[in-house]
Amino acid sequence: MVKLKRVNIPDKLGMFSSHWDPHVVAQYNGNDIMVVKFAGEFPFHKHDDSDDFFLILSGEVVLDGEDGDSVTLGPGELCVVPKGMMHRPRAKQEAQVLLIEPAGEPNTGDPATAAKKPHI
Repeated sequence: MVKLKRVNIPDKLGMFSSHWDPHVVAQYNGNDIMVVKFAGEFPFHKHDDSDDFFLILSGEVVLDGEDGDSVTLGPGELCVVPKGMMHRPRAKQEAQVLLIEPAGEPNTGDPATAAKKPHI
């Protein structure tokens, strides 16, 4: 029998200190729900086959688009980057973020350069 499972996001974020290293905390309809810590700049990249979902839990994140467009997000705010759009997240100070992507989607959009996504 399947049982309901509680996931405590602050506890999960406390299990690692690395940046740009997404950790899967749950799965939903074939998607990975992940927590990650941002600090500094991530390279510009795109996801050809899926949108990219960012929900800011703490801190401030700037999402830069390829055309010079950018949006600044704070706690409780989210942005969905459309598939195929070049983008780059960055954070001057550490930010904690919840991501949702299809299971197995490389965080860089490129399997050769993607971080592994451990389940915690």
